[in-house]
Amino acid sequence: MTSRGTPAGYFDDLYAGAEDPWSFETRWYDQRKHEVTVACLPRRHYRSAFEPGCSTGMLTRRLAPRCDRLLAVDIAAAPVATTRQRLSGQPHVRVERMRVPDEWPADRFDLIVLSELGYYFDDAGLDRLVARTVDSLEPGGTLVAVHWRPAVAEHARGGDDVHRLLAGVDGLVRTARHEEADFLLDVLLRVPPPAGSVAQAEGLW
Repeated sequence: MTSRGTPAGYFDDLYAGAEDPWSFETRWYDQRKHEVTVACLPRRHYRSAFEPGCSTGMLTRRLAPRCDRLLAVDIAAAPVATTRQRLSGQPHVRVERMRVPDEWPADRFDLIVLSELGYYFDDAGLDRLVARTVDSLEPGGTLVAVHWRPAVAEHARGGDDVHRLLAGVDGLVRTARHEEADFLLDVLLRVPPPAGSVAQAEGLW
């Protein structure tokens, strides 16, 4: 692991050069990955969800129908404005500018989605991000983590490193994994209560 995180100004510069710098709106890879992310949610519906690092809101738009309330935040002003416009017709979605993990909502959530976020932090920042995530999850709440795997110069670490750290966190139990050459996706539940499968939750066994 590295001890150096991605500078905050990197994101402002990135969005200054392009409204959609990762081509989320047009690239099939990201459209498919977002659909896979939502399909892996173990519950049909969530009371209160948090998506830090929402970027331009393409995943946010897919999460919104599955939540009574959804808070989406990003560090840069430009993607916050884009996401607000994209979700403007959905009053249960709140979009804010926030620098996590130094800034963090006081709410409790039954769903937190860390999508393409963890590898931007240095060791202390990632530890704090994970600690605040676990503290904010209600008992039995869902954490979904999904990260790009190939090396990127602007990332402080690889996506696999983020998921190795999550696998060893007290209070989280992994119940599902989707693994491809491009990305890893883990579903983890906050324990206690004991973690169970989707079928167990519906009384099928």
